[in-house]
Amino acid sequence: MNAAEMLDLLRTTLPWQDGFALAWFLACWTGYTLYTNRAHQGCQSLIRGTDRMRMIWMERLLEREVRIMDAALLGNLMHSVSFFASTAIVIIGGLIAVLGAVDHAMQWVANVGFLVVASREVWMLKLVALIVVFIYAFFKLTWSIRQFNRCAILMGAAPLPHQLDDSIRRAWVRRLGRLNALAGDDFNRGLRAYYFGLALLAWFVHPWAFAATTVWVLAVLYRREFASEPATLLSEGDESIG
Repeated sequence: MNAAEMLDLLRTTLPWQDGFALAWFLACWTGYTLYTNRAHQGCQSLIRGTDRMRMIWMERLLEREVRIMDAALLGNLMHSVSFFASTAIVIIGGLIAVLGAVDHAMQWVANVGFLVVASREVWMLKLVALIVVFIYAFFKLTWSIRQFNRCAILMGAAPLPHQLDDSIRRAWVRRLGRLNALAGDDFNRGLRAYYFGLALLAWFVHPWAFAATTVWVLAVLYRREFASEPATLLSEGDESIG
């Protein structure tokens, strides 16, 4: 079956409510990602504040001859990312198992009153959509781990304080801070996929529940990244700290 035939099949089997909810989900996720990429450059946000603290961290690292504490901090960050990457693999495996037993799952859902009854094709689409979301999360999280690994290598290669002048120090701070921030950004994107994956679960309840849960996830993400107390604390007093 080619792509055109698949689109025709979806057009004839996917109810308009499900199509709208899925399009709304994709638009919200894409729009929020584009918004955060722009907004955290110019206003208070959790990501911007964290990135600035990463730069200050790298400045302090270059002042120390013994960097055991920095290695331990980086290892803790990598451990957090590894946990979510490993969990994503488990989730993907479970969803693939359900995909192979979709008829049994549909029969179980038919006995539950508050879940919407859907065709086999729609069920397959919902499961495939969940798998795609967590595959995306897995790729982002593993790329984050690889970047943290490179950051650890760069930290190990960083010159000692007596080997640095102002220009060399600025160059190393920029390289270390930027690589650390890139790894953190991919971790945020992978973790964000978990949130939207939870919203996608509501599709099994009802298309309108799916659309409403997507809005709720957006509100939670926005509040935590732009209007939470941690975002304020990380953004205030940077000049005095640096």
